[in-house]
Formats: sequence, C-alpha cells, structure tokens
Amino acid sequence: MATRPQHRGRPKPARKGAAPELYKASKAQLIKFYREMLTIRRFEEKAGQMYGQGEIGGFCHLYIGQEAVVVGVQDCLLEGDSIITGYRDHGHMLAAGIDAGAVMAELTGRASGISSGKGGSMHMFSTENGFYGGHGIVAAQVPIGTGIAFAHRYRRQDNICVTYFGDGAANQGQVFEAFNMARLWDLPVLYVVENNRYAMGTSVLRSTGSRELWKRGDSFKIPGKQVDGMNVLAVRAAAGAAIDQVRSGKGPYLLEMQTYRFRGHSMSDPALYRSKEEVQHMKAEHDPIGQVKKLLLDNKMASEDDLKEIGREVKAEITRAAEFAIASPEPEAGELFTDVLAGAGS
Repeated sequence: MATRPQHRGRPKPARKGAAPELYKASKAQLIKFYREMLTIRRFEEKAGQMYGQGEIGGFCHLYIGQEAVVVGVQDCLLEGDSIITGYRDHGHMLAAGIDAGAVMAELTGRASGISSGKGGSMHMFSTENGFYGGHGIVAAQVPIGTGIAFAHRYRRQDNICVTYFGDGAANQGQVFEAFNMARLWDLPVLYVVENNRYAMGTSVLRSTGSRELWKRGDSFKIPGKQVDGMNVLAVRAAAGAAIDQVRSGKGPYLLEMQTYRFRGHSMSDPALYRSKEEVQHMKAEHDPIGQVKKLLLDNKMASEDDLKEIGREVKAEITRAAEFAIASPEPEAGELFTDVLAGAGS
C-alpha cells in the first residue's frame, strides 16, 4: 500500500517583515523579462513533449515555474562573469544567451548540440558564454563555482561567479567546505539557493533542521537574504545589491530564492508528495510570467495583442529550435573517443 503523502497544503510564504524591495523596471526591461521567461517556459514545455515522443532520452529536469530566478539574476551580470548550476540547467543556458537550437540539439544528442551531443540534459557546457555546466552530482557545482571565483580573483579580473544550487544540495557537506574557503579568501562568488521546497521529492520541512537557508552562511560570516523567487523584480533587486557587494571585493553572499517547480523533479516523477490544490494555488497566485503580464497590462505598457505577438514569436523560435535539433545528424561513432581526457601527457 502506498504511503500517505505528508505535509500537504500550500507552501508557507517567506518570513514576515517589511515589504520586499522591487526593482524599478522600465517598460523595455519588463517586456524583456517577460519574453525571456516565456522563452524558457515554452522551451521546457517543448522539451517535455519531445521527451514523451522519445526524441530526448536519459534524465530531463524541467525549470517550469522557476524562470524568474535565473532571468532576474542574469540581468545583473557583466561580460566575463561566470555561472554554474546543477542538472536543472536548460533555463540557465537560455538566460545566458545560448541559442535555443543548440540547447535543444544537445538534449536530443545531436552533433550540433552545445556540447556536441555528448552532455545531454544534465551536462551542458559553454565557456564562450561563461556557462560552466550543468552538473549531475548533487552540490558538486558548489566547490567548482567557488574555484571559478578563485580563478577570477587570481587573474585580477573584475568578474564574479554565480553558483546556483537547490534546497536538497544545501544539506551537502561540500557546500559548507566551499563556504569556508570563499569567506577565508573573500572570493567573488554569489551563492544562489533555488529553494523549490521539495528537492528530489522530500519536503524541506522533513529534510532540513534549519529551514532558513539564507542563514546557512552565518557561521562563516557570509551575509544572506531570503527573496521571493517567483517575482522577477524582487529577484532583480536583491541580486543587483548582492552582486554589487560581491564585485566590490567584500567576499561571498548567499541568496535564498523561494521558488516552486510546477512539474515533478524529473520526467519520471508524478509528484504525489504534494496536492493538486497546492500546485494550482501556486500557478494561479505566484506564476512569475503571469505576474509580469499583469504588470504590463495594468500599467498599459503593453496590450493583449502585444503580448500575443510576443507569444507567437517565442513559439516560432522554439519550433525552429526543435526542427533544427531533429534535422541535425548524430555524432560520428569515433567521437566516443574524443574529449574524454585532457592534459594527460604521453
């Protein structure tokens, strides 16, 4: 007999206090945020559809619902900055400016993919765009991102590394080892916890003793803040302030983005550990795309027809990406033996 799901009900809101600071976006910026989040949403929906059709194999973790986090943070970055994340990485690549066709081709294992079809969903990589992966091992990216920040400091570059990880990864020991090194050397790293509240399928209420993840850096004297990760303007404001501090040489900073994934952990997850009512409530009240759409319409910055046109353009872009991926050849068999080991010597 199946066990009864625990801790059903609506997720608790962020801690009480002053109203969150919101970034004062112009009309052009709001439309940009809307388009970028919608592109990620439509891309992920298409990826889910193609997975169901057998065009994408292996693991596939969708970013639907969490779009505001990466779009808001990425808007603060400068050329030469770096980002690194875990296996839920498609949205991060798109927000970094990587072509949707190259990302979709990678998902389908094609030679024209951003990692030549060898990385798949969880291990994409593009140093040209400052994107250092997609990492399949939980929390493995945190010490690596800390090392990238060390490289920026060592080379005397005015750049930072944004290191994303989830609420599940926040309990891994290597995270705290990385925190210690980052504080010890005042490294230019922004840690972003994407707290979607369920990790792989266990509520943070049952897996975490200290649930205020933004305070996890306290013992290392790393300042932190909790943010409404479903509101791109809240994300942009908090990320902008934190990144300014990190870039100024004051060392690491930790942001806990309270977000929510609308789909299961992966394509094989029916998400029975939460109620349909909870998911519907989050979609109806906290959808990051819906919030920006309402702002645009209420403030007469865009009409319904304007937004429908953006929707058509985004849909066409994603359709082209999918068609490009399917039409692209698979890697040659000999490619199995290339890019396997670098710098091994003779």
